[in-house]
Amino acid sequence: MLTMAAPLRVLPEGQRPDDVRLGPLKDLNGYFPFTPPATTREWARRSVQVRRQMLVTLGLWPRPERTPLNAVIYGRAKHGDYTVEKVFFESVPGFFVTGNLYRPARVKGKVPGVLCPHGHWEGGRFMNASDAEVKKQLDQGAEFFKNAARSPLQARCVQLARMGCVVFHYDMIGYADSVQIPRSLAHGFRTQRPEMNRPTGWGLFSPQAEARFQSVMGLQTWNSIRALDFLVSLPEVDPKRLGVTGASGGGTQTFILCAVDPRPAVAFPAVMVSTAMQGGCTCENACGLRIGTGNVEFAALFAPKPLGMTCANDWTVEMPTKGFPQLQALYQLLGAPNRLMLKDVTRFGHNYNAVSRAAMYEWFNRYLQLGLKSPVKERNFHLLSREEMSVWDQDHPAPAGGPEFERGLLKWLDDTARELLRRTWKQPQAFQAAYGRGIAVTLGRTFSEVGRVTWAQAGVENGDGWRLRFGLVRNKTHHEELPAVLIEPAGAARGVVVWITGRGKAGLLEPDGHTPRSEVLARVRQGWVVIGADLLEQGEFRPDGQPLRRTRRVNNPREAAAYTFGYNYSLFAHRVHDVLTLLRLAKGQGGPVTLTGTAGGGRWAGAALAVAKGVVDTAYIDTEGFRFANITDLRDPDFLPGGVKYGDLPGMIAVGLPRRLALRGETSMPEIIRAAAALMTRPPQIRLLPAPASSPAPPAPANP
Repeated sequence: MLTMAAPLRVLPEGQRPDDVRLGPLKDLNGYFPFTPPATTREWARRSVQVRRQMLVTLGLWPRPERTPLNAVIYGRAKHGDYTVEKVFFESVPGFFVTGNLYRPARVKGKVPGVLCPHGHWEGGRFMNASDAEVKKQLDQGAEFFKNAARSPLQARCVQLARMGCVVFHYDMIGYADSVQIPRSLAHGFRTQRPEMNRPTGWGLFSPQAEARFQSVMGLQTWNSIRALDFLVSLPEVDPKRLGVTGASGGGTQTFILCAVDPRPAVAFPAVMVSTAMQGGCTCENACGLRIGTGNVEFAALFAPKPLGMTCANDWTVEMPTKGFPQLQALYQLLGAPNRLMLKDVTRFGHNYNAVSRAAMYEWFNRYLQLGLKSPVKERNFHLLSREEMSVWDQDHPAPAGGPEFERGLLKWLDDTARELLRRTWKQPQAFQAAYGRGIAVTLGRTFSEVGRVTWAQAGVENGDGWRLRFGLVRNKTHHEELPAVLIEPAGAARGVVVWITGRGKAGLLEPDGHTPRSEVLARVRQGWVVIGADLLEQGEFRPDGQPLRRTRRVNNPREAAAYTFGYNYSLFAHRVHDVLTLLRLAKGQGGPVTLTGTAGGGRWAGAALAVAKGVVDTAYIDTEGFRFANITDLRDPDFLPGGVKYGDLPGMIAVGLPRRLALRGETSMPEIIRAAAALMTRPPQIRLLPAPASSPAPPAPANP
């Protein structure tokens, strides 16, 4: 038993909780295995969950409206049995996708369409390898023609056109003719830009952009979706025979697009699908995207449609034994074992060379029903110059770009996303689908996913009409552990109050560290059990006893949030998970559950309401005016990727409105909370409380 002179501790001095979250952060070079499902029903559930996670974190939930492409196709040049044209169109108003369109010289009826994202080859679509590199490729037997060695990208497009496909070869953001957002930013971002980190007029990679799920990867994915829109708008393209293929970063674009868009019929992501490195470029990472999943599972979302891949002597080298067997098990389960293929080209380094392309040609020949004699053999071709490929000229001047364009683009995306979300305010199911599911992904855990929670008692202290039990709340499912207190009335309990504060369990106790504060005792004497705990990085989590000022980040020199938060939940999300764990413990006590958040804890308690819908009967939330939109530091303990997107903190409270809500810290009732209440069959009782004169004591919970 601790003496009354010492602050209450559950663990010995200097010992931290046994919590998996105190371990090393995961990064893009971690291990990302895929566990195949045991049943088709299990996969149906899991695939919906992962696809939704992708759409939310890529900024595509709800999916933006498709604005007019205003496509321009010009400059047709014939090269024997195929033609090449120049193309640009708007994926959103004023933001251009650029590329070249390869078509068979003669087209009869409907033919397949193929998208070719290029990846991080130097020059992108304008790639032109050096003489030394050409010689190396020819000497290795990786290429058979100088022109193909100069540009394996052009070689791929020409051959597919010769095979009877309409091919669109388009630019990644910042490459070749995509000039509005520079490559140095989209792919080479390294350091935060203070002038772009502000509540209005923000730029990419800023806390404001990340809080809205705005990223280069999301923009590129939307460009790919619109590129499919462009392709199927061509009268000769068969919308039921669409293929996508790219390597390296183009491989990433391939499997991401094919996971979130149902239209492609066949896919061939080369040298990118693996359980190892997940994509090193800023354009391949987005906050929240790969938490609990990875590239192999993303590729698996294409099943049971035909999926071909290659592995090389790079991060994909172990794919034959790590990743591919699990994909085979999935395809076997879905009754399509022959629709999966891995071409082993590990004798070569990172590539999309002639040997790899040959495997792709056979795959597309088969599954795009081209009817060509096998094997399909690549032939030499006319190598296009930069001038022959570029879409911008005197008659088609390049559009304006730069910082002001960047700010305007992100503002337009934010404005239109808010308008789309606002349209759901009149329909309960649409509101919960858009906001509820989006916030669930943002926070990363729902009450149903909490798992098994236990209480391990360490000691008891008794007072006048109350008993204080202290111990560890253990989440066995997720290996998380919280030092906690349970303050009980002398008689029978009428219910449980989960009380969250900015100081953890110490926020419920007087300065002596043992006596419950007067406002807590008031609840206990009314017959309520009060539960409080040190959330992650509070109280006994802190060796020095001081509040955490800045969160950890992975060991990456570039200051892009996605390198950390693309693979790890934010501290804010983890603290919401802890609130859910406490709610699970409270629910097991029997009786109604009240959730209270004061003195800095209102933000976590309020957010938890969104993912604990139906669990909390009464909530007292002091928001203190907190908004994610005001956070200007990616390492702020309250930074939350996506936190602004779905109505900020008021949106989270609105999604999980309990039967009774007392709200403090707001100058007026947030509009979204009023709208959500109006949608409910049984409108909740909501009170807006004035700012407290002194101690922020919550009102007594009403009788259930």
